[in-house]
Amino acid sequence: MLRLSGMVARVHTGSLLGIDAYGVQVEVDFCTGLPGIDIVGLPETAVRESQVRVRSAIINSRFELQSRRYVVNLAPADRRKSGASFDLAIAVALLCQCGLCAPNRLDETLFVGELSLEGQLRPVRGLLAHLRAARRRGLRAAVVPDADARAAGLATGLRVYRARDLAEVVDFLNGTRALPLVTPAACERPSDRDAEEDLKDVRGQESAKRALEVAAAGGHNLLLVGPPGTGKTMLARRLKGIMPPPTAEEALEIATIAGAAGLPVPAGRHGVGRPFRAPHHTVSDAGLIGGGVPIRPGEVTLAHLGVLFLDELPEFRRSAIEALRPTMESGLSALVRAQDRVIMPSRPLVLAAMNPCPCGYHGDRKRICRCSPDQIQRYQGRVSGPLLDRFDIHVALPPVRVSELKGASRGETTAMVAERVLKARARRERREAAERPGFGERRTSQSDRLRTCVKEEALGFLHRCIDRLGLSLRAHDKVLKVARSIADLEGAQWIETPHLAEAIQYRLLDRDPASEGVHGLPLPRQRSRQARTAG
Repeated sequence: MLRLSGMVARVHTGSLLGIDAYGVQVEVDFCTGLPGIDIVGLPETAVRESQVRVRSAIINSRFELQSRRYVVNLAPADRRKSGASFDLAIAVALLCQCGLCAPNRLDETLFVGELSLEGQLRPVRGLLAHLRAARRRGLRAAVVPDADARAAGLATGLRVYRARDLAEVVDFLNGTRALPLVTPAACERPSDRDAEEDLKDVRGQESAKRALEVAAAGGHNLLLVGPPGTGKTMLARRLKGIMPPPTAEEALEIATIAGAAGLPVPAGRHGVGRPFRAPHHTVSDAGLIGGGVPIRPGEVTLAHLGVLFLDELPEFRRSAIEALRPTMESGLSALVRAQDRVIMPSRPLVLAAMNPCPCGYHGDRKRICRCSPDQIQRYQGRVSGPLLDRFDIHVALPPVRVSELKGASRGETTAMVAERVLKARARRERREAAERPGFGERRTSQSDRLRTCVKEEALGFLHRCIDRLGLSLRAHDKVLKVARSIADLEGAQWIETPHLAEAIQYRLLDRDPASEGVHGLPLPRQRSRQARTAG
C-alpha cells in the first residue's frame, strides 16, 4: 500500500482527566532529519516513553517502518497528556503513514490500549470513560484490549471490538481479519460478603438500627456517637446491604469511577454493587477529596452512590474533613488547578462514628471517664459545628448490657429491612416524578415542596421545636427531609407530627437514649413497632 503525497495519518484516541476522558487526535507525518520519532503536544513521561514501546511492538509484530523522521502530534496541543493509553493509536498512525495499514476506518473508530514490547495489548485505566467520551464525540466504533472486554461490556451506543495484539488490529483495518465484538457482559452477582454481614447479628441498639433504615431510605448522612464496643463499626458495615441495588445508569457511573481509579470493574450491570469506602483517619486531603498529578478521584468520589464510612471522625485531619462540607451539600468535588478544572460526582451517604471523649467513656454510667473537661472540649472541638450540622441524623449509642444479650432474640434480617427501604424509595421516585414541573412551569425548591406535604398542626409543632431547641435553618430543612423519608417508610402520604418528632430526635446528640423523647412522644423504634403490629 503506497502512501499518498501530502497525506497526514489521523487516529482518534483519548486522555483521562479525573473520571472523564476528552478526545485526542494523533497526527503523524514525515519531517526532515535523522530517523526517529518525535512526540509533541505536551506529553508527560509515560507518553514520551511510548515511542520505545511502539517501535519495539511494531518490529516484533513483523512490520517495518520506513527509515524516516516521524513527528507525532497529540491534539489539542495545549493540554497535558498522561498515561500509556496512546500506544495503540500512535502505532496505528505510524503504520498508516508508512502505507502498511488502510485508513478507511480511522475516521469513526477509537483506539485505546497499551502495547507490550512484543506487541500484545494491555488493559488501560478508565476504559469506560474513554468509550463514553467517544460516544459523545460521535464515533461509531472502538478497538480495545481483549483484557478490557469485561468492562467494555457495560458500554452502549457504539460497536466495541476486542483485540489481543497489534497484528490483529492491522489485519482488521486491512480487511483480512474480523475482530470479535464485545457483547454485553454476563451478569455476576455481588460478593457474598454482604450476605455474611447481616443486620440480624447486631443485638440491641434498636434506635440505631432504625436510624440506619431511615438513612438508607432517604440517602441521609448519619453520625453515630458512643463509647467503644457499642457496635458503631458493626452497624456501619451493614448499611450497604439495606440500600437498594443501583439502577442501570447508577451502575454505569459506579463502574466508570472504579475504572478511572484503576479498580476492578465487575461484569454486567447486576454485578455492580454500591461501593463501601472506609479510609483510615490518616488519609490526606487529596486522598479524601481527590487531586494529585494527574488528578485522580478521592475516597468521596470512589464512594459515589454508596457509603463513605469515616470511623473515629475527630482523628481525621481538620482540613480533610472540613473539605467535605461543600461536597456534602452539592454532591460534587470541584478541583481547580493551574491548568485544569475537574468536577467529579461525589454523592455518597456519609456515615461517621466518634467517641464522646478521648478515653471514650464520657457520660457512661458504669465506667469512669479519665478525661479532663479541657481534654473533652478539645476532642469534641476537632469536629466543627458547621460539619456536624451537615449530618441529617445524629444517634447516641448506649452500652449494651450483657443481661440484654441473654434474652435478646435475633432481630430483623438485612433482606427484610432492605425490602422496606426499596418500597420507600419507589414511593419517593413516583412522588418526585409527579411533582416534576412541565415545560414552561416554574421550578420550586425541595423545601417548598416538602412544606406542602406537612399537615398544619405538624408544621406548627416543627416551628415550636426549632425555636425552643435553637436549631439552624439548615437543620429545619434536614428535619423535613428526614421526616419525609420516615413517612415514606410508613407508607404515609402526609408528614405528620410523629414523623417530625422522630426526625427531631435525630438532631439531639445530648439526649438520654432511655428518655421518653421529645414532648413525651415515644421513642422512634417503639412507635414503629407499634405501627407495624397495628398494621
